[in-house]
Amino acid sequence: MRAVVSRVIEAAVLVDDHVVGALERPGLLVLLGVTHDDGPAQAEIMARKLHELRILRDERSVADTGAGVLVVSQFTLYGATRKGRRPSFTAAARPEHAKPLIDEVVARLRARGATVATGRFGATMAVRSVADGPFTVLIDV
Repeated sequence: MRAVVSRVIEAAVLVDDHVVGALERPGLLVLLGVTHDDGPAQAEIMARKLHELRILRDERSVADTGAGVLVVSQFTLYGATRKGRRPSFTAAARPEHAKPLIDEVVARLRARGATVATGRFGATMAVRSVADGPFTVLIDV
């Protein structure tokens, strides 16, 4: 499981020009990808990392501040670009494997008390964000 995590002032996901998920105050925008061998253990580790990672201002976490998290599925995080001019996405999990694990990360974040908004799995989404810093990290579990 892989995530690109950005500290944001605000963020929103739109599908067909309608907001489906948004953060209206500072928090984390998480682009989340799943690979073939990911399972519930990786979902738990990712949720814990996202909740406890001290990347918000003053080295604080979502757990410390109650900041929101916007989770957007992103299979392209597993795009391989070493050969040719077109990325290969064979390392990305198929939707029937990935969607339940994305949902699992969201559920585990909520179980920890986080306020979580989401995009819409499989939809063409427009992601808008206002970076804070900018501050972006990559998490692989």
